[in-house]
Amino acid sequence: MLLFLYTLLLFSLLHAKAGNVPCRMFGDPKYPLLFRNGDVNIGALFPIHSIETLPSFEFTQKPQLLSCSSVNLRDFRLAQIMIFAIEEINRSKSLLPNVSIGYKIYDTCSSRMSSMSATMGLMNGPEFVAGDVCNGQSPIHAIIGETESSATVILSRTTGPFKIPVISHAASCECLSNRKDYPSFFRTIASDYHQGRALAYIVKHFGWTWVGAVNSDNDYGNNGMAIFLNTAQKEGICVEYSVKFYRTEAEKLKKVVDTIKKSTAKVIVAFISFLEMGLLIDQLSIQNITGLQMVGVEGWITSKSLITPKTFRVLGGSLGFAVRKIYIEGFADYVLKAFWDTAFPCSQSQGNDSQVKLKCSKYQDLLSLKNYNEDVPEHRFSSNVYKAVYAVANSLHSLLKCKEPEGCEKDLIIQPQQVVEALKKVNFTVKMGDRVWFDSTGATIAQYEVVNWQQDSGGSIQFKPVGYYDASLPPDQHFVVNTENIIWAGGKLKKPSSVCSESCPPGTRKAALKGRPVCCYDCIPCAEGEISNETDSNNCKQCPGEYWSNAEKNKCVLKAVEFLSFTEVMGVVLVFFSLFGVGLTVLVAILFYSKKDTPIVKANNSELSFLLLFSLTLCFLCSITFIGQPTEWSCMLRHTAFGITFVLCISCVLGKTIVVLMAFKATVPGSNIMKWFGPSQQRLSVLAFTLIQLLICVLWLTISPPFPQKNTKYYKEKIILECSLGSTLGFWAVLGYIGLLAVLCFILAFLARTLPDNFNEAKFITFSMLIFCAVWITFIPAYVSSPGKFTVAVEIFAILFSSVGLLFCIFAPKCYIILLKPEQNTKQHMMGKQHLSSIDK
Repeated sequence: MLLFLYTLLLFSLLHAKAGNVPCRMFGDPKYPLLFRNGDVNIGALFPIHSIETLPSFEFTQKPQLLSCSSVNLRDFRLAQIMIFAIEEINRSKSLLPNVSIGYKIYDTCSSRMSSMSATMGLMNGPEFVAGDVCNGQSPIHAIIGETESSATVILSRTTGPFKIPVISHAASCECLSNRKDYPSFFRTIASDYHQGRALAYIVKHFGWTWVGAVNSDNDYGNNGMAIFLNTAQKEGICVEYSVKFYRTEAEKLKKVVDTIKKSTAKVIVAFISFLEMGLLIDQLSIQNITGLQMVGVEGWITSKSLITPKTFRVLGGSLGFAVRKIYIEGFADYVLKAFWDTAFPCSQSQGNDSQVKLKCSKYQDLLSLKNYNEDVPEHRFSSNVYKAVYAVANSLHSLLKCKEPEGCEKDLIIQPQQVVEALKKVNFTVKMGDRVWFDSTGATIAQYEVVNWQQDSGGSIQFKPVGYYDASLPPDQHFVVNTENIIWAGGKLKKPSSVCSESCPPGTRKAALKGRPVCCYDCIPCAEGEISNETDSNNCKQCPGEYWSNAEKNKCVLKAVEFLSFTEVMGVVLVFFSLFGVGLTVLVAILFYSKKDTPIVKANNSELSFLLLFSLTLCFLCSITFIGQPTEWSCMLRHTAFGITFVLCISCVLGKTIVVLMAFKATVPGSNIMKWFGPSQQRLSVLAFTLIQLLICVLWLTISPPFPQKNTKYYKEKIILECSLGSTLGFWAVLGYIGLLAVLCFILAFLARTLPDNFNEAKFITFSMLIFCAVWITFIPAYVSSPGKFTVAVEIFAILFSSVGLLFCIFAPKCYIILLKPEQNTKQHMMGKQHLSSIDK
C-alpha cells in the first residue's frame, strides 16, 4: 500500500510539472509480454503466469526483475483473443479503415506488485529519448483488464485521476459499480449483484435451507458473498457457517477445511476466485471430504484446469453460473498457427544465438502450447475480451470521425476522457450476434448459463448447460433450470437434501428453537380446530365457526352435526322402549275393556282409568317426538305435547285420588259429598287442569317458542343440533305445573293410604307419585349437566320411566287380580266390611 501511495504521489507530481520538467525513468523499464505499435494503442493486463518469484532483497546489489512461471492457460487465451480481435479490426474496411490499432499486453503474474508495475509501464511507456519532455499524453487510449476484481480496483484507482478508460472482461465485483469512485471503469461482464442474488435463487429453488458459505478474502469474494448472504436471509435460507481465506493464508485455509468437515450442511456456496478454488479442492481431496454439493460462480465453475481424477470426487456434480459460451469463428485455428507466425515475439526457428535465447527464455513455457487448442471452446471469458476490443474500436471510430470511403481523420488528438465519453454511447452488435452496450454503472446485462459438472460415457468431464439466468427477461422468467438433466454430487440422480430441520408437513407448524437460526425448528401439530395446508407453515389457521380440522389437520371440514337420531343405537333403544310402553298400555286397556263389567275395573271410576291409559299412551308416544333432527315444528311439538299429556295423566291420577277420599267420606251417615264430585265433576276437573297447562303452552309458544339451534359450546369438534327452549321461564312453568299437580296428588294419596279397604288404590297411587316425583327431581340436575344429545336422552328416559311407574303402580295390581286371582275380583271381596256401593260406577 505504501508503495502504491508513493508511486501515485510521484506520478501526480510529475504530471503537474509536465510542461517544463524532463522525463526521467527510475529503475529498469517494464516491457510488455506481447506488443505491436499502431496509430492508436490499447493496453492490457492479464495474469498469464500464476506464480511470481521474488528476487533477493539483500540490498547489496541492484535487485533483479521479478520472474514468473506456471502458465495460466485461461488468461493466455485472453491475450490471444485480444490480438485476434485487433488483427480482425485492422483488416476491416468498415471499422477504423485507415487506422491501425496497436497493443501492449503485460503479464501481471497474479501479483499485486507486478500488476502495479505493469500499470505504470502502460501509463508511462517503456523508455524516453534523451531530452524528451513530459507532454501529459498517455501512450495508450484504453486498458483492457484485469481479470480479478481486487487487481482491477487497484488499476482503476491508479488510472482514474488520468481518466484513462479501463474495460474489464472478468472483474464482476459490485464495488466497481460506484461511478463516483470509478468514473472511467467499464466491463463486458455483469456485476456480481446479479450473480450473488442468482446463487440465493438457485439454492432456494432446490429447497436447500441449510448451507455453508466459503469465499475468497478479496473484493470479489467479500462483496459477492455479502450480496448472497443478504439475499439468502430474505429468501429464508440459513447459512451454517460463512468462512473465507486468501491464497497466501495457509492457516486460514486449514480452518476453512476443518469447518467444512465438521458441518452438517450438505451444500456449499463457493464464491471463490479460480486460484483459491484450486487450493481448497486440493485440501478437500487430501482429507477425502466428498459428497458435498458445490454451488459455484463464474470465477471457477468452468475451469478445466481444476479437473483431475482426485478433484472430480469432490467437484463432480457441481452446479454454478457461468459466462455464456459464445463461439468465435476462426479463433480456434488462429491459436494454432497465425498467432505464432504473426504475433508471438519468439519462435523455435530463430537460431542458436545466445542473446536471442536469453531474450526469448521467458517465452519458452508458452511455446509448449503451440499445437494445442482443445481448450478453446470452454474459455468463456474470451468473448468478453473480444467485445471489449470492439467497444474501444467503435469509440475511436466515432472520435476520429471515420467515414467511408474517406477514412478516418488520423491527425486528431484523442484524449482518454473523450474515449470514456464515447464508450458510454457505444451500441453495436458483434459478429456472434450479441449486442454490446454499457448501462449507467458501466456494466453489461447479466446473462449466465447454469452448468453442471458431468462425466460422459468416455470418462471425460463436461460442463453441461442445465438452465440460465437472464436479467433482461421479465422477473418471472429470469431464472430457469431443468432439474431432470442434473447429475448431483457423488454421481447421484436424486437431489441431495440440505436442511437443518426436515420440512414440516401439512397439519403442523414450525416452532423456532431458542438460540438457533430460523431454519432450525421443531414441527408442532396444529391444535384441534386449526389447520395448516402447506409445507413449512409458520402458523396454523383457525377453522371458521361451522368447520373443524380433519384428523390430519390439513383441511377444514364441516363439523359433524349431532342429534339423537332414529338410526343410532340409543335412538333405536329409546324408540323400542317407547313403543313397548305403548304396547303394554294398549294391552292393559284391552284387558280392562274385556273386563269392564268386573268390580276391579268398575271400582274408582272406570272412565278415569281408561282416560289415564289413553294419556299414558300419549306420554309414551310423545317421547318419540324428541328423537330425530330438530325442526321448528318438532321443537314446539315435543315440549308442548310432553307438558299437556303429562298434565292429562296426572289430572286423571289426581281425580282418582280425590274419588278415593270422597268415597270414604261418603260412608259417613247423612253425607252427600259424592254428589259434589260425581263423574261430571271428575271429567270437568281433568279438563280444567289440562286447560291450564294448555294455556301455559300457548303463552310459551306465542311469546318465545322453542326453536332448533346449533350448539357449539359443549363440543368444539362437532355441532349439537338441539331445540332451544326459547323462553326458559315457559319450560320451567310447564314442568312446575306438572310438579305441582304431582305433589298435590302425592299428598292426597298419602292421606288416603290408611283408609280401610281390601283394595285401597290410594296406596298404589302414593307409590306411583313417589316414583314420579323422584324421577323428575333427579331429572333436573341430570338435564342441566348432560351435554348434547344426552340431554334429550335424559328427558326421554324421565318420560318413559315416570310413565312406566304410573302404569305399573296403578294398573299392575289390578291386572294381577284379573289374571291370576279372579276369585278376588268380586264385589264382596272389594267391599269387605265397608259399604262402598256409592263408588260402583
